[in-house]
Amino acid sequence: MTTSKPADQSAVDPEVRAELARLRDSIDNIDAAVVHMLAERFKCTQQVGHLKAEHALPPADPAREARQIERLRQLAENAKLDPAFAEKFLNFIISEVIRHHEQIAEDTKR
Repeated sequence: MTTSKPADQSAVDPEVRAELARLRDSIDNIDAAVVHMLAERFKCTQQVGHLKAEHALPPADPAREARQIERLRQLAENAKLDPAFAEKFLNFIISEVIRHHEQIAEDTKR
């Protein structure tokens, strides 16, 4: 098995390095925006969890989750993003939200 050596950065065209840096800066900005958007989403889902707990509603809502997955798959297709990836991502978020809702419900019982 052959392994490639890392490229000598000094040998890379300065324009290529500049473009790489510009693209990476954009990626870093997008990552920051994603984190902030997820934080806002979880603030809302925490409120939903408290409302559900106060009214003895179940932590999960499979019908809504299915609608959301289908909606996100369609959004992903329209955005030229792999719908399977989008579904996996949303399933991960949903499982975390349900875990939070279960904890809120448990804490409310105490």
